[in-house]
Amino acid sequence: MSTEPIPDDVEDVPVVGSPITSIKGPLALPALIFGAGSFSNQYNTNDHLESFVPLRAVRLALRYGIRAFDTSIYYGPSEIVLGKALQAIKHEFPRSSYKLMTKCGRISANDFDYTPGHIRRSIQRSLERLQTNYLDTVYLHDTEFICTPVMPTETGYHVTALGEAREAYGLAEGQESVVRGEGDQKILDAYAELSKMKEEGLIKHIGITGYPLPVLLRLALLILHNPPYKPVDVILSYSHLTLQDSTFLKFAPHLRERAKVGQLVVASPFSMGLLTSRPPPPWHPSPEAMRKVTADVREDVGNLPDLALRYSMRNCGGDFPLVVGFSNLREVHASAKVWRQAREEIDDSDRLEREERAREIFQQARYLDWSWASP
Repeated sequence: MSTEPIPDDVEDVPVVGSPITSIKGPLALPALIFGAGSFSNQYNTNDHLESFVPLRAVRLALRYGIRAFDTSIYYGPSEIVLGKALQAIKHEFPRSSYKLMTKCGRISANDFDYTPGHIRRSIQRSLERLQTNYLDTVYLHDTEFICTPVMPTETGYHVTALGEAREAYGLAEGQESVVRGEGDQKILDAYAELSKMKEEGLIKHIGITGYPLPVLLRLALLILHNPPYKPVDVILSYSHLTLQDSTFLKFAPHLRERAKVGQLVVASPFSMGLLTSRPPPPWHPSPEAMRKVTADVREDVGNLPDLALRYSMRNCGGDFPLVVGFSNLREVHASAKVWRQAREEIDDSDRLEREERAREIFQQARYLDWSWASP
């Protein structure tokens, strides 16, 4: 980052209007959370990451009231870029004015380490990179790759796990405490190490993340029904409260009431690039047929990203914070505008009709509320 003065122009000032409010809940999170996975080479060049742009995006988000940040050691330089940005603006926004949420356990695409020793080293590294002495939330990252597999099918309509297929998914009454193998024990051991660090004051809240909702529910129940018999503080679910797949809304009551999870957080309203103005990236886990259907939706409804973001924000309501990735000032301004419109219920009939049409196209192709295999 340059040693020159940080630019602070008209575009660095929030548009006049309602600030982003907080969601009622034990974590006191804002309705929008800054997804700092964008501060990586998967989404941006080194030149971009080393410029003032990330810092200015962080500062603008804070000025709007987006006072929580989601990152991970898995996101390359994300923690470093975010830590430097927050350090540079600490006089305007001290550490007490925002929340830091990071993840541990997943190191790279095919490299995981959930051993207690590594978990502790990972947290210590995150503290250094983020230039802080505590973390508000730490998640075990992508738990489905570590836990013992209990999934009759990786793809399809996972809502069946709440009904006739619940026993096959390990979700029937009486199955809650069953440790099904080495993978489940690794989850419990890693969670126990985070609990120790919570007692030491290094972490305030502990959570789990993953893509398959049945896995998140099973693990939340497993943790609750094994010593020390305490519920998971927070769960992050991604790509399951979107225009294409809103299955999360069916699982949320079970996560809250049966598993006693304190806070539910939603991420990836664009489904990792599926619901944008361009075709998804080559690494996207959706099948080719689904990509073709999404292209039809894109052509039919127009401005798919805006439609997708608005749908997710409206359905989050005042219940679920939404993680949205930001790379620059324009994206922060745009999301704040859409959030205000959704909050003020400025929804014209044309927009709602386009939403319904998009979901109809997915439904006709049998891809509405359909989950792909974990990426």
